Amino acid sequence: MTITPLDRRIAAATGTEKAERGAIEAYQLQRLRETVSRARRSSRFYRRLLADFDPESLDSLSKLAALPFTLPSDVASAPYDFLCVSPRDVERIVTVTTSGTTGRPKRVFFTQGDQERTIDFFHHGMSTFTAPEDTVMICMPCDTPGGVGDLLARGLRRLGCRVVPYGPIADYGDAVAALLRENVTVLVAIPCQALSLARRMMARGVRHRLHSVLLSADYIPAPSAAIVEKAWGARLFPHFGMTETGYGGAVACKAGAGMHIREADLIFEIVDPVSLTPLEDGAVGELVVTTLTREAMPLIRYRTGDLASLTSERCPCGSAVRRLERVYGRIQSAVALRGGGLVSPHALDDALWADEAVLAWSARLKSAPEGETLVVTVEAEPFDEGRLRDAVRRALIAPPGAAPEIVVERGAAEFFTTGTLKRTIAFQ
Repeated sequence: MTITPLDRRIAAATGTEKAERGAIEAYQLQRLRETVSRARRSSRFYRRLLADFDPESLDSLSKLAALPFTLPSDVASAPYDFLCVSPRDVERIVTVTTSGTTGRPKRVFFTQGDQERTIDFFHHGMSTFTAPEDTVMICMPCDTPGGVGDLLARGLRRLGCRVVPYGPIADYGDAVAALLRENVTVLVAIPCQALSLARRMMARGVRHRLHSVLLSADYIPAPSAAIVEKAWGARLFPHFGMTETGYGGAVACKAGAGMHIREADLIFEIVDPVSLTPLEDGAVGELVVTTLTREAMPLIRYRTGDLASLTSERCPCGSAVRRLERVYGRIQSAVALRGGGLVSPHALDDALWADEAVLAWSARLKSAPEGETLVVTVEAEPFDEGRLRDAVRRALIAPPGAAPEIVVERGAAEFFTTGTLKRTIAFQ
């Protein structure tokens, strides 16, 4: 099996022929010291937060746990306090209004060098399953220079392949026409849009073969691999990234055993969401990110709000680069229902997409003085209310005797995202 191309990139960063744990961790420790020193010196936020912290005390990566956390609310409330460069050196500012941050939106800053490292990561990561003869359709925002679609397109063009910068899918008929007209072989898309496209093509008997599909920018439902295989004969390659990680974060290799982390640029930790203590490999907890090469806006122990698990075991592909085993969705996404029980959009994704009739879905909470009713709107061919209601019930976490109020209705599932806004359960 071919080793992940990220291995070569990380080995080059560490100055070794092969990316082994000892070399990776020595490199990360040195970069961590440099990042902490620079942040204390140049960032108003970290000058305050780390005023009493000595970077030289970082004599092992385990000492990372001694550093305080950075919260999304910190970035939202005073983004310019994070800057470590002159504003004239900022190449790109991204304003992020997400489901995970209340109040003011976050602003995230990038230098040209920051963006170049993301392009390089995309170049190597996509080469896992993309060749010069491929045509890649990008169903992510592509219009803005320096945005995720633009950086991905630039990385792909370094591979020599043809790029179709389509954008997020709003019109599925038009997306199908583009897929066929351009003879696309690789698709990059937001999960709920890709799955809806796949199901609509199958429902209408439209055949087209892809060999690879990369899903990113939101939770990837458990049935995704089976759906893209059945619809297009394609292999699924999950990717995890956030604006705060410079878009690129971790991507799967051909072994399909998790997502290799961008370890030349990032350190990932898993902590207990309640006690905030570090967890061992394999445990599910909150993902925490520290940037190592960020020029404009380094982030130290940034709490992402995502549940995930990590492994340091050698991948079946042969790489020693650590992997995200799985990302389980946002911690605070679950909502309480009238009659008892909780439900999250991620659990609904897993349950509803497992039904082969489902083309799309959306959910909202309908408020009443006596409590909340979950209303799930489903596009399905055929529409079987009883079966779909059972699927929704399987997504609930409910104690014995609970009788949560649920309505399943047929209709157009009105949920559109450009990738910044995660799937949520809306309030009515």
